[in-house]
Amino acid sequence: MIKVMIAKPGLDGHDRGAKVVAKALRDAGMEVIYTGIRQTPEQIAQSAVDEDVDVLGISILSGAHMKLVPKILELLKKMGSNMPVFVGGIIPKEDAKRLKEIGVVEVYGPGTPTSEIAEQVRKFVEHSNA
Repeated sequence: MIKVMIAKPGLDGHDRGAKVVAKALRDAGMEVIYTGIRQTPEQIAQSAVDEDVDVLGISILSGAHMKLVPKILELLKKMGSNMPVFVGGIIPKEDAKRLKEIGVVEVYGPGTPTSEIAEQVRKFVEHSNA
């Protein structure tokens, strides 16, 4: 079974999207851990490694994605993890491009079908295990 963690870094308290994605991935047969709101990059990276998740999803609407996401990726790398990381939220195209350049596997904006996210999460795991 694919194990996914959905995390909300920073001061962003809007978690409806994160909960919708978490439920959709659960409904698609995955085990999902939701960290709750206002997590630090350190808490997120440590939890993802401790829980031995296959994929980390980061939901961020605060506009701090270019600071928080790279920090999480850096911490995961320092911990020896190369798990796929995807990001969801309101992310400008140029920022999404940059996030992908530094290692994010996909960036999802508002309105992305949850079935598409679930399908791609399966592919991320297959690719990372290949």
